[in-house]
Amino acid sequence: MIKCRRLFVALLMVVVVTPFSAAQKVKIGYDKSADFSKYKTYTWSKPDHPVERPQLFQTVVGTIDQDLQAKGLTRVPENGDLNLSASGGIDFGYNERPTATMDPVMWQGQYGAPVLEASLIGKGTLTLHFVDRGSNKLVWQGTVMQNMDPEQKNQDLVLAEKAVDKLLKAFPPKH
Repeated sequence: MIKCRRLFVALLMVVVVTPFSAAQKVKIGYDKSADFSKYKTYTWSKPDHPVERPQLFQTVVGTIDQDLQAKGLTRVPENGDLNLSASGGIDFGYNERPTATMDPVMWQGQYGAPVLEASLIGKGTLTLHFVDRGSNKLVWQGTVMQNMDPEQKNQDLVLAEKAVDKLLKAFPPKH
């Protein structure tokens, strides 16, 4: 199994859907005492780590910005009502148990070892954190989880938008 390190705390990997996956899995939590109607602006926290997939990063940030703007929030460079940060990552593995090709004529690899056959998929997660700047208190957190296909990078961009859209449908919460 190949593992990618945590991409960075401030944003990245939206997990994306593939044809063989069901749907995005979304989980949210929020402070029930928070007055979300008072939040008008937000500021992105700076990433702690370099961006490893810049095109995907820009797609995710752009989609989040569009969704929040549609909800009446404005992105400001500093001192927003909310501080927005994100974390994410992808672990790659097999979507089924690998099986060995048993045709001895077709064996490849070191010392004639059989080739393992299985589809490689990514299990990715994106978590968004909204912190009230005044109280420095987490008021909303949402996570979206998806399978992604490392062979479908262009399709991943479109699917990343859909995953972000689904996650942010739950923001702000409706009490």
